[in-house]
Amino acid sequence: MLNASQLLLARNISKAMVRFHSHGGIPGENLPFSLKNRYKLTAIFTTFTVLGFGSPFLIVRHQLLKA
Repeated sequence: MLNASQLLLARNISKAMVRFHSHGGIPGENLPFSLKNRYKLTAIFTTFTVLGFGSPFLIVRHQLLKA
């Protein structure tokens, strides 16, 4: 059973979480990149997509040419 001090601690923690929580009402607020510049965002997205999708094929090609 919880005593009074544990209940008080739980209540204080929950109040702090509500008080300091960002409600995130702005789209893109919690992203690690900016959405302001459309062309920079497109370049970064394209770079990461091409590298992520193409890397396995380049690695297999390298291994086949090495053999």
